[in-house]
Amino acid sequence: MRLLACFLLIFAARPLAAADLTPSVLALADRPVLRGTSWAAAAAYTDGEEIFSLQPDLRLAPASALKLLTSAAALETFGPFHRFETQIYADGAADENGVLHGNLYIRGGGDPTLGSARVTGSPAWPQLLESWSQKIRRAGIKQITGNIYGDISLFSGPSLPGKFNWQNIGNYFAAPATALAFNDNSFAITFSPQPLDGAPVDVASFSPETEGLKIRSFVTASEKNRRDNAYVYAAPNQYDLEIYGTVPTASLRGLTIRAALPDAPQLLLDLWQQQLEKDGVRIGGSGILLEHAPDYTAMNLLFTHQSPPLKDILYIVNKRSFNFYAEMLLRMLAVQAGKTGSVEEGIEQLYAFLNKNGIDTANVLIYDGSGLSRDNQITARTLLDVLSLMSTSPYFSYYYDSLATPDDRGDLILLRRFLRPFKRTQDVHVKGGTIDGVKAQAGYIKDKNGRLITFAFMANNLPDKSEDINRFYEALIKLLLQQPQP
Repeated sequence: MRLLACFLLIFAARPLAAADLTPSVLALADRPVLRGTSWAAAAAYTDGEEIFSLQPDLRLAPASALKLLTSAAALETFGPFHRFETQIYADGAADENGVLHGNLYIRGGGDPTLGSARVTGSPAWPQLLESWSQKIRRAGIKQITGNIYGDISLFSGPSLPGKFNWQNIGNYFAAPATALAFNDNSFAITFSPQPLDGAPVDVASFSPETEGLKIRSFVTASEKNRRDNAYVYAAPNQYDLEIYGTVPTASLRGLTIRAALPDAPQLLLDLWQQQLEKDGVRIGGSGILLEHAPDYTAMNLLFTHQSPPLKDILYIVNKRSFNFYAEMLLRMLAVQAGKTGSVEEGIEQLYAFLNKNGIDTANVLIYDGSGLSRDNQITARTLLDVLSLMSTSPYFSYYYDSLATPDDRGDLILLRRFLRPFKRTQDVHVKGGTIDGVKAQAGYIKDKNGRLITFAFMANNLPDKSEDINRFYEALIKLLLQQPQP
């Protein structure tokens, strides 16, 4: 209380600008959840007029608010209607009997949505493989004497950022990025129902089926925990998985979680070979991954599969905070610049985007594209600068619409009661972020006159997983919605 009183005396001693709400924010910040934390809060109109600013240059972990930077760079680099391509080649032609004396090649093009129904317009993996098989048959191919090759050379280096922690990397939200992705590079694990509190829970099934995969469950049922709290422990290319944690006893039909695939490109090759053989196309060889690109100039391009447009992918990146797509886009920034699609090269391009647009990166430390690493550090000012920059972009409407509103699921859901009577749920567009000890929110708010405000709130070293920090953020959002004050 003494510190708060000193702050208030300092601000009361000088004349306040009409829009300066800093004392009001300090008063709202007098709550137990912020004691012992590092936090920052800043808001300004898009033309730079400041509303409040508390520690705007303090470096803090942003969690998934970092996706605001990655998605901005991707949108400005590729444009909203860009589609990522996966090309299918043959190194020969079918003879009069439909025999291809050669091989098929799948050229990975960094499409994050391949085989995933998560984005509108993208077929799920069974439908994708069936359609590809039919296209092979329509090309007159009934038999392939060689192999099916998967070209994964577009990306290089480790498939995961080095700062991801061990507890996360076996789970779907930390799936490795590969030039030839498949089914979000993840798979579903379904547990058997277990009504007894504290009893072990067995794995009933997993899909898609993956040869050589072994799963050991150390999961127990919990009456108190109403959410899945099970974590898969594994690393890329590791086929022996262990699962620890709890699942609720209330899931009478068995709970399903998602885990990272050990080798998604290889599974794509294996499942497509099975589909081709099911449809009557005989394969002489097997599925083999290529880390170096072959010469495609002498090959026949059979067909090209295109992803949904980038604007629809960004909808999932930001509204659903999907890490895998953000990490794929980070690497594609490097590829677009003529670099190798590595984590490091992608981060370099993200820095280049910020610097090119006059955004100071002196207080920015980036280790991934999604914000999952606790070691990422940016400032509230950086977030405001990116949000302000994008408000002037010709693609702003796509960026703005990709952010969550109180009508979406997520952290802002409790704002509905406050905003619905005033018909203002669409006046708040936010990207949230949560990792251990971190809560962040940043985005746009329209004031009472429809004028656009940028804001960024971040708190690190929070004491527990309580939602009290969200109540503070909601109070700040309500304060901004009341602007301009007389």
